[in-house]
Amino acid sequence: MTMMRLRREDPRVVGSFRLHRRLGAGGMGVVYLGSDRRGQRVALKVIRPDLAEDQEFRSRFAREVSAARRIRGGCTARLVAADLEADRPWFATQYVPGPSLHDKVNEEGPLSAAQVASVGAALAEGLLAVHDAGVVHRDLKPSNILLSPKGPRIIDFGIAWATGASTLTHVGTAVGSPGFLAPEQVRGAAVTPATDVFALGATLAYAATADSPFGQGSSEVMLYRVVHEEPQLMGVPDALAPLLHACLAKDPEDRPSTLQLSLRLKEIAAREAHGLSEVRPPAPRREPERPQGRRAEEYERQRTERQPGSSPTPRPQARKHPQPAETVRAPRPPVAGRNGTRPGPRRPGPDRRLLRQRLIVFVVVTLLVALGIAAAQGCQGPTHTNGQSVSQVEPRPAGARGTARQATADPQAGHNAQLAGRPDVTA
Repeated sequence: MTMMRLRREDPRVVGSFRLHRRLGAGGMGVVYLGSDRRGQRVALKVIRPDLAEDQEFRSRFAREVSAARRIRGGCTARLVAADLEADRPWFATQYVPGPSLHDKVNEEGPLSAAQVASVGAALAEGLLAVHDAGVVHRDLKPSNILLSPKGPRIIDFGIAWATGASTLTHVGTAVGSPGFLAPEQVRGAAVTPATDVFALGATLAYAATADSPFGQGSSEVMLYRVVHEEPQLMGVPDALAPLLHACLAKDPEDRPSTLQLSLRLKEIAAREAHGLSEVRPPAPRREPERPQGRRAEEYERQRTERQPGSSPTPRPQARKHPQPAETVRAPRPPVAGRNGTRPGPRRPGPDRRLLRQRLIVFVVVTLLVALGIAAAQGCQGPTHTNGQSVSQVEPRPAGARGTARQATADPQAGHNAQLAGRPDVTA
């Protein structure tokens, strides 16, 4: 909603609200942005001076403000305060941030079918709450619908309207745009909830095409088309065209109720959203490359087991085959040792327990062999230089030790002593 500075003739304070900006002007009066002492922001509408002098208008305004206080719904701007006895009656509703439907379509273009159906379902629920309170909006149009972050909101819901349909043909005295008014309003007949259904149909057609279903022209031309010509729904999505055509029927009895309209729009929104998700093509699935050789047999067997309806076959204990050559990672180069050499690849060694047992057996066998050799040498005895062994020498008496010692000192004496000891040798 576009904000403008206050003009010199605009009031600065109305009731307990301080006015800050102009939000717009219509057939009933001017709408301002205001705030109270707590900082709550409101959209405050001040009635035009000429309407304020009409007693019939004041009585009707009082009845409909009382009915508007009973409106409870998340899709409408809540009534905050009103003064019916002021020189210029006014009422304040909750301020809704966000662009109007008219501004959004005018700047960004028509909405999609799913968006139109979603917005329409929310607006139909809001109208249902308004009608349950005994109020008819009477001025539903794209500029009176705000697209807030929490969803669409209906504002300025026609709680005050001057003297009836007879003033609609006078430019400046009609409340709302002629292209969105129902035929019964143009004829001066009684308004009913079906009047708001007609306006909602025209509003949704504008959201889908960025144009009124009755085209453009002067107020007189537009009002004539509303009463006597069929709406032009070219450009409306096929999913919405039949429903909107029913909403724009000339006879109020031929239009769907607000509840029927809400349910039908919810179905269309859900179907269109689901249809958009199905249009997206799935991502292409790449078939894995089939291996060759022995791995090809294993691959074919596993693929057959994964197929639905195939009976699983018992899987034998297959040996672990090496990976294909293209996927085998090269070994890392060995790290240089302390002396600068590069040790070879580490091989798995034998078990330590088996190595210990082998070492013990080797030591025992070595000791036994050594003992055997020592025993054999002890049995033979030492040999002399002349080829005779110790066993061939006769034993000497105990007293011969000194002689032996002397023989060691004197070789000739020792030899003589040895000859003297033999019995077969003469002196």
